[in-house]
Amino acid sequence: MSTRFTLPPEDVLRAREKLVLDHFHDEVRQDWDATLSTFPHPHYELIAPMVVHDGNDEVRGYYHDTRRAFPDQDHEIIALRHSHDAVIVEFWLLGTHSGPLGKIPPTGSAHRTRMTAYFVFDEQENLAVERIYFDQLTVLKQLLGGLDKRNPRDLLTLARALAGAVATTGTAPDPRLLTTTPPNLDE
Repeated sequence: MSTRFTLPPEDVLRAREKLVLDHFHDEVRQDWDATLSTFPHPHYELIAPMVVHDGNDEVRGYYHDTRRAFPDQDHEIIALRHSHDAVIVEFWLLGTHSGPLGKIPPTGSAHRTRMTAYFVFDEQENLAVERIYFDQLTVLKQLLGGLDKRNPRDLLTLARALAGAVATTGTAPDPRLLTTTPPNLDE
């Protein structure tokens, strides 16, 4: 019987790790078919904005929107760890803000943001979800910090970016992220 204290055998851990590394590599190459093939049902949970992208079309839309905003998006892996049901990856996400990010207009600034992603596997060893944790303010601070506050054009971009960020804060959290079940720690 598997518990939260039992790691799967080494071959399972190696297979999970390969799938996750392939997933990262395919995202950087923007090979969306290959990236999506790592899931039987694509599912992303972005915890900072409390947003879920579920299914092929929604995840492709997420890829489209983020690569429109950051066409040069890349990552640097810091650490990779295994748990009984997940591969946990700490990484730097990098990119230059060249297109709109939701309601935030492009600033031309680069960001380098530390993140953690949990790649959670189901009982059949299928990738069930990629759950990403990061600080939105760290990203925004870097995107706005590259603007020249003495340049009228950049001041206009700053005002539009702040208005876009404020407009985004009114979005209701996805209810699927609000309903959680505490683990049974008595097992």
